[in-house]
Amino acid sequence: MISSRPLIVVFGAMSKQGRSVTRTLLESQRYRVRALTRDTTSSTAQELARLGAELKDVSLAPDKEHCLVEAFRDAFGVFLMTPGIAPASRLADTHETALGRQLADAAVTAGAEHIVFSSLENVEKISEGQLWVPHFTDKAKIEDYIRTLPVTCSFIQMAFFYTNLAEYYPPRREGDQLIFPVYLPEDFRAPFVDPLTATGPAVLEILDHREQYAGRTLPVIGEFLSPREMVETFTRITGKKAVYRSAFTREELLHHFPSFSGQDGVVDEITGMTEYAVKYGYFTPDRDVLWSRRIDPSSLTWEAFLRNTGWQGDEHTF
Repeated sequence: MISSRPLIVVFGAMSKQGRSVTRTLLESQRYRVRALTRDTTSSTAQELARLGAELKDVSLAPDKEHCLVEAFRDAFGVFLMTPGIAPASRLADTHETALGRQLADAAVTAGAEHIVFSSLENVEKISEGQLWVPHFTDKAKIEDYIRTLPVTCSFIQMAFFYTNLAEYYPPRREGDQLIFPVYLPEDFRAPFVDPLTATGPAVLEILDHREQYAGRTLPVIGEFLSPREMVETFTRITGKKAVYRSAFTREELLHHFPSFSGQDGVVDEITGMTEYAVKYGYFTPDRDVLWSRRIDPSSLTWEAFLRNTGWQGDEHTF
């Protein structure tokens, strides 16, 4: 017997956002979930299957577009996210916008009634072309495109990830202390979030009240805090001595993370992103930055994230 619960198809189901959406929707027992992945045998995919997700292989090859449409078949709604695609060189185009359009077109062709897309601000437009942050701007352009399609749509915008500090910008030990090179000025308060626990509740809220959120763009935030506060909280929770070091400028970033050397496009994008956040604010002034905490009061603060994960400052992939 086929369940009468609406089917939601999650693209990028193995990502942090995708895993959060899949788990939350399944736990609500109000939706079925089809999780799209390139590897249904992975441990992450199998974990989602044990929770009740339907796994489906998906190919993005140009000659497999019909398979992508089939992957979205029978969906009431879809959650779409596109990965930040590293630019090959300075000012090089990426194919993220084209990918986003391909996914949205396939979902509409398959008959989906609602698209929820993980977007970001259009840095190119906001900075009048002065700053280059393709993984922000490309997502904004995808959002603009989705709005032209004959489908109900809503959008979330994720804050900086807490997990980035462990995965991409990990602290290093120096004597008896940990050095935290952070890509923001020490006292600049920015929005941060745990994507593994915050994305799902936001998407569930939208799907449960789709008419209320039709056409809206909604920030998902754990809390606003500065690198100084992050380091002080880390020391208080873990008992480990830690100090802040700036990785805000290009020179500072490369000093602390020499592995970025030779990746000019990536370095330009990172420094463009942080300059944008400091100069213009991560979100535009019209965004409701309190929304996600209203609908999900248990959204993790940085302190709660540290307690919840037990992170001790080691390089770690979540």
